[in-house]
Amino acid sequence: MKLTFHSIAILLLSILLSPIASAKEPWNICAIYPHLKDSYWLSVNYGMVKEAKQNNVELTVYESGGYPNVNRQKEQIKQCVAIGADAIILGTVDPVAFQSDLKKLTKNIPVFASVNELVSSLPPRPPIHLGEVGVDWYNMGFKAGEFLAKQHPKGSGITYIGWLPGPKTRGGTKPVTQGFNDAIKDSDIIISATYWGDNSKELQRNLIQDALENEKLDYLVGGAVAIEVAISELASRKWQNKVGLVSTYLSHAVYRGLLRERVLFSPTDQMVLQGRLSIQQAIGYLNHHPLPFKISPTIETLTPDHLPKNILQDSLSPAEYRPTFFVAAQD
Repeated sequence: MKLTFHSIAILLLSILLSPIASAKEPWNICAIYPHLKDSYWLSVNYGMVKEAKQNNVELTVYESGGYPNVNRQKEQIKQCVAIGADAIILGTVDPVAFQSDLKKLTKNIPVFASVNELVSSLPPRPPIHLGEVGVDWYNMGFKAGEFLAKQHPKGSGITYIGWLPGPKTRGGTKPVTQGFNDAIKDSDIIISATYWGDNSKELQRNLIQDALENEKLDYLVGGAVAIEVAISELASRKWQNKVGLVSTYLSHAVYRGLLRERVLFSPTDQMVLQGRLSIQQAIGYLNHHPLPFKISPTIETLTPDHLPKNILQDSLSPAEYRPTFFVAAQD
């Protein structure tokens, strides 16, 4: 039987999620997210909670309220130490915020990066954290740009887009922007305006209203919160057929937009799966069965005509799911 890259990736992930890495005792794991403002991190939370229950580990969750909140996240790391965490899973608010003091903050508790890039030591020293789960967000942006570049190749006619990547220099917005720009450089797509802003619906709505009122646009392209707001803004103006929408990552609202053909494209880095793998990576280390340092799920692409059920299950929490901040281990 010929093994494709995709089948090998599935085989590897099935091995990583097998009972070999299950907890031998009820470990206490502490997870910190940059925010829970959209369903991206809600889906990561669902994956972590599901895996913690399956492996009978205690899980405590904190969320930092947004990417500007470095000091709050530092206090939450201290809180993880105070509750006696055996491992910390960190979705950092800033890649370099902890490069000089992570060891001091964590008191040598093992740290694992989840989703967001973490620079845990000053170069050229090796990283302090012991593993990371996530994808290169350059590729998320590239796939969104590639989709549009194929629709509007060089010579097809100038196409204008408004670019709403999210908070400037925070999260994965810088590599997403670079990837998107690289993908469209040989096409007829022009970014007519860029709007940076935190992932709050109110702020994104203001940015989108500004874009729609002041720019010539064929598409709005950006993060899931921006696209979610754009769906309703276009509907209120009856512009659904005037401005196309492309998301750089998946959320529940973006998925509903794909179903209704209001959103044309979104990549997914399979957030539920990332949450599960982050718990497994911590458990594996604590049980002396360490998993690979870097674990990266496959980035899948979604369109209204291509919405595989298994990919969606590994990407989005159930519709009725609400954030869970504590999972108790069973005696």
